[in-house]
Amino acid sequence: MTNPLRGEVIRLYKNLLYLGRDYPKGTVYFRERLKTAFMKNRDVTDPEKIRKLVDRGEFVIKELEALYFLRKYRAMKKRYYDPEH
Repeated sequence: MTNPLRGEVIRLYKNLLYLGRDYPKGTVYFRERLKTAFMKNRDVTDPEKIRKLVDRGEFVIKELEALYFLRKYRAMKKRYYDPEH
């Protein structure tokens, strides 16, 4: 019997994998860490624990987006105030 949260977990994994493309330490580093984190929790079957892990993953997505927006903002600010341009 499959877990009803399976699709949600797969969606979370794919979203994180997509966001990892721009990770500062590189895509390969991010992919390895992501896979390790998901494999560590592969034996969890309690829906409540799975729900908490998915919520934690959603939080990581928000943190990554904030990191990327901050990096973009800093780059734009640097270009705007750079006297050479």
